Parts: sequence; C-alpha cells; structure tokens
Amino acid sequence: MNTLICKTPGTFEYGTAEMPVASPGNAILKIKRIGICGTDLHAFEGTQPFFNYPRILGHELAGELVAIDGGAEGFEPGEKVTFIPYFNCGQCIACRTGKANCCTDIKVCGVHVDGGMREYLAVPSSSLIHGEGLSYDELALVEPLAIGAHGVRRAAVKPGEFVLVIGAGPIGLGTMEFARIAGAHVIALDINDARLSFCKEKLNIPHVVNALSADVLEQLSAITNGDMPTVVIDATGSLKAINNAFQYLAHGGRFVLIGLQKADISFSHPEFHKREASLMSSRNATRADFEHVIDSMKKKLVTPATYITHRVKFDEVKANFESWLNPNTGVIKAIVELD
Repeated sequence: MNTLICKTPGTFEYGTAEMPVASPGNAILKIKRIGICGTDLHAFEGTQPFFNYPRILGHELAGELVAIDGGAEGFEPGEKVTFIPYFNCGQCIACRTGKANCCTDIKVCGVHVDGGMREYLAVPSSSLIHGEGLSYDELALVEPLAIGAHGVRRAAVKPGEFVLVIGAGPIGLGTMEFARIAGAHVIALDINDARLSFCKEKLNIPHVVNALSADVLEQLSAITNGDMPTVVIDATGSLKAINNAFQYLAHGGRFVLIGLQKADISFSHPEFHKREASLMSSRNATRADFEHVIDSMKKKLVTPATYITHRVKFDEVKANFESWLNPNTGVIKAIVELD
C-alpha cells in the first residue's frame, strides 16, 4: 500500500508498506479522508513537542471498516467509522479514573506512533466510533471538533457566560462552536482579520477582536459590561498569546490551555491570585466528547462543511502541504481524499 512519510522537518517522501492484518483486538480501516491539523503542520515545521522522525502523520481520519478481530461489539465490515486516535494503556491512574485522554503512556496516532497518511491502518477495536450516518468528510472532522468540545467541558461553561477563545484556527473555531452550543456569549480573538471575518460571517460569532489592537482590554471590558470574560481558552499554543491572556480573565475566572507550548509560561502571581483564578490544561478528548460532537452534527448544530476550504488527492499532498502553513492561502481545514 502507498504511504506518505515525514522523514525530517520540511521533508515528505512517498513510499510503500505491507498491508496490515487484523490481529486480536484490532481492526483494519481503509482510509477515505484525512484532515490536516495543527499537529501535522507543526510536525512538518519541526515545532511539535513529543515528536520523533521519521513519522507517518495523520490522526483526523475517516474510513471504511474492512476487518475486525474482536475487541468491540456491534461493528461490521463495510460500515463508515472514525476512531479515537489516543491509544491508552488502560492501567494507569488516569485510565483508572476515566481520563484515558491523558494516559501516562499515551500513544497518539500520527504523533507517537505512525498515523493515517496511508491507504490502510490498523487501530485498536476499542477505539472505533460508529459513523451514525455521517459522511466521510464529517467523520474526518469529529476528532478536531472533539478537542474543542473537551476544552469547553473542562471549563464547565455555563449559559450566559462570556467565553473568550484565542486563536481562530480549526481548533479555536470548534471551541467557539461548542462554547456557543453550551449557551455562552463567545468572543473571538486573533491577529488575522480574514479569520475573524470567517468567525463572524460563517459561524455567527457575535464579538471579534483583533489581538493587535491597542485597546484589546478596553474592547473586552465593553463587550462584557465591565466584567471581563469568565472563561478564557487558548487555542494558539503561542507563548506570547498565552502569557498575554492572563490579564483578560475576570475575577473568579477559568483559563484553559488547549494549545500546547514548548516553553515555560509566566504570569504575575499577585494578579492571578487576587482573581482566585483557575488554570487548566485540556489534552485530547474523551469518548464522551466524540459522542457529543457526533450528536451535534446529527442535530445540525455544527456544519462541518463550513470548515473545509482546501481539498486534495493523496498523491497531491506533498506538493501542497507547505502552502497550508501560510495563512494567506485562506486555509481553514484541508482534507485529503483517498477514494
């Protein structure tokens, strides 16, 4: 079968590999769609933490189930599926307490182990998710949307709250959508006016602020009637954006980090302390988040097609990938087709 390997930062190479065979507890997927995410882009750039080369990228996947050898009831060859790409040990403290998303020995598909930029992929049967009548395009977007849904759940967003989401990339956009679904008043903050226009025009986000404005604090104060946002969620992974965002928190507020930064973050302890603020990370997503996303798609609360701006065939990925690093291309979500 054909594969695409990220050999070193900035280098892709097409190759071939043996077809996987279903072993006990595993399933074989024929990959139909691959979503390109920030993790893939950062890996290509060489800025992704917890990463080694060479690596087959790809974890936003949808495919046809072609074989299964136990490990999951109710799945039949031929059905459309996606899967949870965070393979956990099932034994550690996180797994035992229902937080398999931050397993101490987690293996994320396409990050710690080879991913789905290939024609066929073996995955643990326990990770499978039924397609529920959704299209391959929709199923490929379940995982990135689940990341945002998990961050919103970590923040325990309540109806009527002002939620500031920093970063209008795909993860940030999904976070905005699920904050809206939770009943929040959503504010989008980004440095890219085109992305902010997308938020307003495509996702109906009522408030947008350019982070390069000289009066960001004043704008946020005006939007929130002087209170400031009670929830701030970073979806950039930018050190500057994360450090700046502490000042945006309301007293009693919660700051959730979805974006991942290699360096140390820093903030004023007195300013943080006087707010009695909470700082949380949000890693990956759980099965409950995947199910919430699929249910929201089925109810038309989220329209995945809105996100897809670029589409290529598998043999065109190498030639196009680097262009997706450039915001000027207008890329929100690139999808790779394998059928």
